[in-house]
Amino acid sequence: MADFTFHHGGVSVPSLNEAIEWYGRVLGFEVEKRFYIQAARSHTAMVRKGPLRFEIFEVEGAAPLPEDRRSPPADVRTHGNKHVAFRVADLEAFLAEMEIKGADIAFVVRESFGKGCFVRDCAGNLIEFVEEGAE
Repeated sequence: MADFTFHHGGVSVPSLNEAIEWYGRVLGFEVEKRFYIQAARSHTAMVRKGPLRFEIFEVEGAAPLPEDRRSPPADVRTHGNKHVAFRVADLEAFLAEMEIKGADIAFVVRESFGKGCFVRDCAGNLIEFVEEGAE
């Protein structure tokens, strides 16, 4: 079987500059590079935090994010990619930091099967954070 590793996740947003600012201020990502994808008519940036990367697209004429894509329980009712998830050591400390930074916390799970949360970026895209060791 071919060997591979995770490279990046991607999100489409209405404003690339606002998203770069949000991913930097809230999650600590820095711009690795900016470029234009002619075939998609997309102003694009790759942001990075250590080994983690996000590709952010501002596509000319793109449709806004549908409301049901902004809620984790509603989003999973439609086929397709849903979100990326990152591991955090302490969910409660992470949530406190997100509240201080004014992040939009969409959903929190504290169940016997695990603990985590979903945060909406500045465009409403869902990002999951799971407590270290939770499964």
